[in-house]
This record gives sequence, C-alpha cells and structure tokens, in this order.
Amino acid sequence: MRNFFWNGKPWQAFKNFAILFSFVVNLVLIVVLLVAAPLIIPIVSQIAVPIVGGLNQSFVDMGQAKIVRTIQVDDQIPISFDLPLDTTTRVRLTEPVPLSVPATMVLPGGGGTINGTVALQLPAGLELPVALSLVVPVSQTIPVHLAVGVDIPLRETELGQPFGDLQAIFSPLDQFLTNLPGSNEELIRRLRDSATGAQQTPPAGQANQP
Repeated sequence: MRNFFWNGKPWQAFKNFAILFSFVVNLVLIVVLLVAAPLIIPIVSQIAVPIVGGLNQSFVDMGQAKIVRTIQVDDQIPISFDLPLDTTTRVRLTEPVPLSVPATMVLPGGGGTINGTVALQLPAGLELPVALSLVVPVSQTIPVHLAVGVDIPLRETELGQPFGDLQAIFSPLDQFLTNLPGSNEELIRRLRDSATGAQQTPPAGQANQP
C-alpha cells in the first residue's frame, strides 16, 4: 500500500491520494443524499411546493387584476368669470310703461303742420325685441355630486412592475419544484427508470454496428 502511494514519486503519491480522497468524498455525499432524500422530499412536496406555487399564482393573479370601484364625489366648486353676451332676444313688460314723445302732424289739403307731444302707454305683457351686448360677472359656488366609475388594470399602475418582477422570480422556482419527485416512491421509480434506460441504450459506437 505504501509503495502504491509513494513509489518514490511525490507527484504520483499526491495524485493517488487525491483520487482516493475524491472517491471517499463522493461516496459520503451519495450516502448522505440517499439518507436525507427520504426526509427532504416530503418536506419539499408538502411545504415548499404549495407555498412557492401559491405565491407564484398570487403574483400571476395580481398582474391580471383590476381596480374596479365607484368613487362618490361630493364637493363644492367655486367659479368666478365674466360672461360676455351679444345676442338678440325678446322681453316682456311686467307693468305699463308711459311714453311721451314729440310729434309733428301734417294737416291734409295744405293745412300746414302742428308740432306737439304725443302721450301713450305700453301695456303690461307686451313683448319687445331687444339687442343685448354686455358682460355679466359670474361668481358662484356650484355643488358637485358625481359617481365616478373606475376600472384600472393593475399592470398599468406603479405596482405592475414589482409584481411582474416577483412573478419572473417565482415562476422558474415553482416549475423546478413541481418537476421534483413528489414522494419517496416516485424518487425510487425515477431512479429505477433512469438506470433501466441507461442499460437499454447501447453506446454510440455499438449502435451503428450490424
């Protein structure tokens, strides 16, 4: 055994030791994995998969969600402006309006003219056409009562990007955990199928031989 390691060659001794050490470490790791796998797989299947899958689905749902509600607006809005008016309209007298205007009367047959004053009265209710051209100052407080419907996709808000990033993180992790064996029996079956498939697959050099 000493000659196998040393044999008078330091480099050969180091190489043999490294090979043996690597073999022992790999063997220990395989034993630990075989012992720990039956304990780890149920934990992953029963705890990690539902938690990660639920979080991933929640982030997917949040990315497709909408903010839908009705906002009631009750407020008082003050307004102040000048309203120009330039139009024609008809007004109705609310009471009689007396008129006294100068008049010139021409007598027929060359009898001359008479200058005088004519007195008359416009009756109440008489409609008169008038032209309006003025500026009306408006200063008032208007009550506002509105029901405003809101339908906003969440992905179009500031929360859309964070939820998209979280979905991009959890989606591959959820897919990875979902593809793991769900039980010890499934792990054993996969290992058996993998070993059987490796035995049934001929080497590449032998596949082409007659």
